[in-house]
Amino acid sequence: MEMTYNEAIVELEQLVQKMQSPNCDIDNLATYTARALELLNFCKEKLTKTDEEVKKCLEALQ
Repeated sequence: MEMTYNEAIVELEQLVQKMQSPNCDIDNLATYTARALELLNFCKEKLTKTDEEVKKCLEALQ
């Protein structure tokens, strides 16, 4: 099952909280950062695709 944009945002927010915590395990920091990058790229792709779809719809109306 593919992740939704909202699920990715929620996970990103959780990762940021973990990374900002004074109790953040430094051994996991690289893992958190790599996952955050994956999520950011996923969100960027979703936003780009949605933008293109909306533009096509608007062009069809003209």
